[in-house]
Amino acid sequence: MKTKILNDTTEEIEEAAKIIAGGGLVAFPTETVYGLGADALNSQAVGKVYAAKGRPSDNPMIVHISSYDDMKKLTPQITRDMEKLMKVFWPGAMTMIVERNSVIPDVTTGGLDTVGIRMPDHPVALKLIAEARCPIAAPSANLSGKPSPTAAQHVIDDLAGRVDAIICSDDCKFGIESTVIDMTGQTPMILRPGIITKEDLETALGKKVLLDPTLNKRPDKFNNEDFRPKAPGMKYKHYAPKAQMIVYEGRMEAVEAAIDRERVEREALGQKVCVILFDDAEHKAAAHQFFAKLREADREGADVILAAALKEEGVGFSVMNRMLKSAGYNIRKV
Repeated sequence: MKTKILNDTTEEIEEAAKIIAGGGLVAFPTETVYGLGADALNSQAVGKVYAAKGRPSDNPMIVHISSYDDMKKLTPQITRDMEKLMKVFWPGAMTMIVERNSVIPDVTTGGLDTVGIRMPDHPVALKLIAEARCPIAAPSANLSGKPSPTAAQHVIDDLAGRVDAIICSDDCKFGIESTVIDMTGQTPMILRPGIITKEDLETALGKKVLLDPTLNKRPDKFNNEDFRPKAPGMKYKHYAPKAQMIVYEGRMEAVEAAIDRERVEREALGQKVCVILFDDAEHKAAAHQFFAKLREADREGADVILAAALKEEGVGFSVMNRMLKSAGYNIRKV
C-alpha cells in the first residue's frame, strides 16, 4: 500500500476526510497523541485499523466526535454528570465510557456494551471528523505495543505502507493519551489516567471519583483470558521500547546515584545507555517528552533505558502509569 503524506492544510484535510468516508485509514494529530482513524460505524474499516496496528481485537477503541450532537447519536442517555464533564473538558483530553447505541458495531467496542467517546481539542482532528461526516474510531497511530506517537515522523516510521494517508502537523501538545473515566457505574472511575486528573474531575462533578485499583500495579489478574478491558491499555503490554527498561524508585539523590552507577557499569560492558530523568516538579513537561524519549532511545540503538520514577500525584501519576507499563514493571527500589 502506498501511503499519502499530507499536510494540515484545509484542502488536504478534506482529501483525508474523503478517504475516511470511503472506508480508508488516516493517521491524524490530536492534542494527546497521533491517532489512526477509521469510520467508527463501518465494521470493515475499523477491522483494517486492528490489522494495520497488529492490535488485539478485544482491545476497545475510542470514538472521536466533533460536536455534541454526535454524542446523542452514540449513547442512549446523557446523564447530568456526563453533561458536567462535557461542559468543562470538551473539546479536550478526556474520554468517557458510556453505554453504546446499536449503531456502533461490535468491532469498534471490542464486543462490549459500552464505548469510549471523546471530542479532541485539535483543529485538524475536529475538521477531519466534521468533513468526514462520521465519528472516527482512533487508537494511537503506532504499531501495537510500541511507544505512542507524539510527532508525525513517529507515525511515518511505524505505519507508512500500512495506511492510506498520514496528516503531518505539529508535535502533540500533551504527549500522553486522554484520561478515560467510566461513567456507567454508581461512582465514576478512572480507567486510564491522563493530563486531566482525578482532582480535576472531582472538582467538575462536585463528587468523589474512584481510581481503578489496578492502576500502576503489576497487572497479574490481566493474564486471565476472560478479562475484557473497558479501555485501551488495561490488558496488554503497552508503550514498550526495544531496549530493556528499569525504573528506579526512592529519594531523588539515591535514585540519581543508583542510575549513575548502573550507567557506568553498563557502558564498561560496551552497552549503549539512555537515561530518562525528569524534574519532579515538571510533570506536564515529563508527559510531553516521555514517549518521544523512548522513541529516541530506539533510534539510537539503546541497549538499556534507566529511568527515575516521578511522585505519583497529579499528572505524575499518569506519567508513571506509562513508565511502569513501558518497563514491564521492572522496578528497582533504592
